[in-house]
Amino acid sequence: MDKFRYLKVVISLLLLIGMSDILPAQIYKPDWSSLDTRPVPGWYEDAKFGIFIHWGVYSVPAWAPKGSYSEWYQYWLKPGQAIYDHHNAKYGKDFSYYQFAEQFKAEDFNPDQWSRLFEESGAKYVVLTSKHHDGYCLWPSREASRDFNRPWNSMDVGPKRDLAGELTAAVRKTPLKMGFYYSLYEWFNPLWQNDKSRFVSEHFFPQVKDLVSRYKPDILWTDGEWEISDKDWRSEELLSWLYNESPVKNSIVVNDRWGKDTRKKHGGFYTTEYGSDFTASKPWEECRGIGFSFGYNRNEDIEDYNSAQTLILMLVNIVSNGGNLLLDIGPDASGKIPPVMQERLQQIGAWLKVNGEAIYGSRKWKHPYQWSAGNRNWKAKDEGRETGNYILKQTIDPDPGYAIKEAFFTVKAGTVYSILPKRPAERFIINDINPGTDTKITLLGSRMVLKWKKIKNGIEVNLPERIFDDLPCQPAYTLKITGVQN
Repeated sequence: MDKFRYLKVVISLLLLIGMSDILPAQIYKPDWSSLDTRPVPGWYEDAKFGIFIHWGVYSVPAWAPKGSYSEWYQYWLKPGQAIYDHHNAKYGKDFSYYQFAEQFKAEDFNPDQWSRLFEESGAKYVVLTSKHHDGYCLWPSREASRDFNRPWNSMDVGPKRDLAGELTAAVRKTPLKMGFYYSLYEWFNPLWQNDKSRFVSEHFFPQVKDLVSRYKPDILWTDGEWEISDKDWRSEELLSWLYNESPVKNSIVVNDRWGKDTRKKHGGFYTTEYGSDFTASKPWEECRGIGFSFGYNRNEDIEDYNSAQTLILMLVNIVSNGGNLLLDIGPDASGKIPPVMQERLQQIGAWLKVNGEAIYGSRKWKHPYQWSAGNRNWKAKDEGRETGNYILKQTIDPDPGYAIKEAFFTVKAGTVYSILPKRPAERFIINDINPGTDTKITLLGSRMVLKWKKIKNGIEVNLPERIFDDLPCQPAYTLKITGVQN
């Protein structure tokens, strides 16, 4: 064989080896029994923390009663609702919701600035509302303007910019993954109201395929699925295309919102929303706002926003149960992220710089937390609408007679991490842990190796006061325990 022919063979083999990482491992049939066998790409379960962004035409009025969602402004614009009375008083009865699109200018939107903030927060992925239930799209969607018979995307009206494309390009300059929220249904789309079957085939299918093919997202986060079944949405057919033929067939991550009967049953990762404790046998994610509303709500005050301490303890609680936190921000209509939201993200990032080793890439340990004495059955009063108060009640501010979570646990590569929700006493007992002869315990952020001793039900760790002198005041502290036997 001459050297040129030999070189050609070698190059061909190298190309085949390189392509082996992108060739599909299997073909997924358009039925749940096949689709549900597809594993969630590993990066997602390692990431643990993402940023949700609700931004659109609803960011112009940016108002809702406290404890409700401002992004539902159009839906609640009807007699008997507080938004209806607010709207008529401020804008007049003849002012249509569609007129807000002209005022959605995004003139201060700086996607690189946003991306830097998200990276500083310690988040590993971003999910932008490409389209909420009002049907307005943040990219030049042909279907949106066609079906509403008016300019109804960010290129045709308002910013006159491809907001989704600009943010995608900026995020991809960082290590973060980029994803899109996408509402399946649209409240007042004429086609949806008159012929749901045609809406699915002529609007939903081509629109979502355009979004995926155009931007190649790492996550497709669907919502608004609850009106009809997954069979009527033809979700299995769409997911089969997504997993077999789309440009992101091997890398895309999806959630479980594909029909009125699919949550926590089918799809990719499971989702909860304003919940408290949840656990599952597969990847899952809790989504919630820093305040209560997902979209910016000018009616919320400082006391309506969760503190950094609350958000960090919430993240720790979720991760110890094997989940991810998708924390929402709501920029205003100009594209500015409210300073209180920026501050919270920076505070979370500062904590993760010290303690992220216990979060990223970790998995659920044999038990997620250690309880004190007392009643463990404290429950949020309104599950699914619960403020961040629940985690404080479970850790540092219990109601009389109730137990608290004294420590949270994660595990990674044989190392156990014990995250303490408040500064511990000089001697702290960790129950149900079996140290080995080479076990070493340190406090993340400190180089000091801690003294410990084996006791009947676990270990007692000595935490001298001076160890905290070089550490910033934190809402939680992390013990790193190597060489654990169990």
